[in-house]
Amino acid sequence: MSLLQTILAFAVVLGVLIIVHELGHYLVARWCGVKVLRFSVGMGKVVYSRRFGPDQTEWAVSILPLGGYVKMLDARDHDGAPISSADMKREFTSQSVWRRIAIVAAGPLANFLLAIAVFAALFVHGIPEPSTKLRAPAEQSVAWQSGLREGDHIVSVNGKAVQIWPDLRWAMVQAVIDRQPVVLGISTTSQQGDMPPARTVTLPVRSVSADELEGDFMAKLGLEIARPAPVLGKVMPDGPAERAGLREGDLIRSVDGKVVQDGLAFVEMVRMSEGKTLQLDLMRGNALLSLAVAPEVVEQDGRKFGRIKVEVPMVPEMVTEGSNPLVALGKGMVKTWDTAVMTLKMVGKMIVGEVSWKNVTGPITIADYAGQTARIGLVSYLSFIAFVSISLGVMNLLPIPVLDGGHLLYYAVEVLTGRPVSERVSAVAQRAGIGILMTLMLVAVFNDINRLVS
Repeated sequence: MSLLQTILAFAVVLGVLIIVHELGHYLVARWCGVKVLRFSVGMGKVVYSRRFGPDQTEWAVSILPLGGYVKMLDARDHDGAPISSADMKREFTSQSVWRRIAIVAAGPLANFLLAIAVFAALFVHGIPEPSTKLRAPAEQSVAWQSGLREGDHIVSVNGKAVQIWPDLRWAMVQAVIDRQPVVLGISTTSQQGDMPPARTVTLPVRSVSADELEGDFMAKLGLEIARPAPVLGKVMPDGPAERAGLREGDLIRSVDGKVVQDGLAFVEMVRMSEGKTLQLDLMRGNALLSLAVAPEVVEQDGRKFGRIKVEVPMVPEMVTEGSNPLVALGKGMVKTWDTAVMTLKMVGKMIVGEVSWKNVTGPITIADYAGQTARIGLVSYLSFIAFVSISLGVMNLLPIPVLDGGHLLYYAVEVLTGRPVSERVSAVAQRAGIGILMTLMLVAVFNDINRLVS
């Protein structure tokens, strides 16, 4: 069932992004008076099509799902029928260079507009997210050595206010990419409004490389989300916890003499016990008790761990950040811009060798993430669609022949020189562009397979 869900989630992502991108080209082409012959979702051989509209445009689905195209009336298409004098003014290459630029740029722009709309809708809806309250950092961590302590709320990063954990992580990602130290504004409570932080802490991030950004680099720095106290929830019948005399509401103070920081720490201690009897010190009301519990051994995926069959609440402090539509639109634009800039920076650092090419992902990884986010919920899935839409827009603007950015480069040369790029130069560049794209695709697929087997 999860495989089917992953396939469907990936198909929806791919379908939406391709249609939106090509609709950008199509609508601006029509607005500029250019005749559109075919609108295809997918590449290669057409497997289904219908003609309708004023120009009897062919709306098609093609056999290769990775991409799409809008075919316009073009005098360079030597396989096409002769163009009538009436249609010649609607031919693509006869349009002014600025109209051609608008038509080509409309595809990536449509992807950015989709991301802005999705983010704005999510900001209006309000997204419950973990607050920026910190778990106790390990004493050897960068966070501890910088002065961060358990219960601290990070309320700003380099002067920019943050209220939720994803915004904090995003600001940290940007700092790592820019190789900048981070100045954190700290409060002992979750602040609202424009109150100044109680103190500031400078956190060096040079220990984290850009290659580690996909992993849990925040934990490496000692930044982890605060979890609730280790208060037991429902105790399962006939489990090790019930047999030991544990009850719902018990507050675990220590395990084998080691202080328990929070519910997550207690779960980790039990899992690592591998069946050894644990001595628990706990508070039940005002009474301090000591009980021994023998976790049962459970094996999963070839690994053994301990379990005592009791619920331990671990949901962190949550913040729901909702906005009015105008503010949400502004936030959506800023988030889209920041994401696009960060994507460009990552591409640039890969080109100069500062970031590994292992960060290039292909359709297998995208499909996997689509399935994961779909299972988490609609908010996560829509956010994923927005991020992929931005990536698609940025990648299409790269000055690689075959891509929209390559065509925009040709038109920029035409604006500067006053004449179009010759067909011979264009043909050579097209072949080079295909070679670059094929190489990138091979790298992406190789990385995808590596992720699957590692």
